[in-house]
Amino acid sequence: MTGVFEGFSLRRIDVGEAVLRVRIGGAGPPILLLHGHPRTHTTWHRVAPLLATDHTVVCPDLRGYGESSKPGDYSKRAMARDFVHLMSGLGYERFAVAGHDRGAAAAIRLALDHPAKITKLAVLDGLPIGAHLQRCDARFARSWYHWFFLAQQELAAAMIIENPDLFYGGRYHDTPLAMGVENWADFQRAIHDPETVLAMCGDYRAGLEVDRQHDDEDRANGRKIACPVLALWAAKDDLGELYEDLPAVWAEWADDVQVRSIDCGHHMAEEAPVELVRELRTLL
Repeated sequence: MTGVFEGFSLRRIDVGEAVLRVRIGGAGPPILLLHGHPRTHTTWHRVAPLLATDHTVVCPDLRGYGESSKPGDYSKRAMARDFVHLMSGLGYERFAVAGHDRGAAAAIRLALDHPAKITKLAVLDGLPIGAHLQRCDARFARSWYHWFFLAQQELAAAMIIENPDLFYGGRYHDTPLAMGVENWADFQRAIHDPETVLAMCGDYRAGLEVDRQHDDEDRANGRKIACPVLALWAAKDDLGELYEDLPAVWAEWADDVQVRSIDCGHHMAEEAPVELVRELRTLL
């Protein structure tokens, strides 16, 4: 995939509990980019080269996703450990992180569990899992039904594997043109791999179980994100419709937080890369 990640290296890095497929490029202060479901690290192909002009950009497949290994524990706490070991192994003891969707949940947990490691946090179309579930109502369940379906891990995976294109093709109407041909191909390989589908469902099971527990414990203990936070939501998706006052939600989790929208759909790294990079630069 040199055409879209020109100048980036592609590596398999053992982080102890998992082996991550990682794309690395650029030079300068480090930033870790974490993709969402059901994407892989290639979702960043329009963003990473722009940031790499003055940053070292590290884009892994989350454990369970893409071509990273599938160790069975898909809690965001375990993912956070992966990223600490990944960045430390690359020589970075402090770094910025941006996460989208499920990657946002992992990035939030990384900032909560390892505050000394994180300089800045960008959350793209996401909230802490506990914040969602605390407010869960019929409207949330109807709009984000997939959280509860996918959490039935073995059953959901068995049903999806029968027809991945039906499930994954219907929610966002993804196309090779919109995603980029190479990114689309990587996405297709992921959703047609039964082990990856099972692992992605395991991510959602962890979300309703141990991840929710960890978020609730932090909230009960008054623990907040220590670093500056930029929370961006997609104006053409439904996060802003579900929660009328996103700054108020975020105020429960961070003191130094900016909340803004981008005029695009859910997959903002693919749909609005230039505007996204501009917003990330204001944080960095």
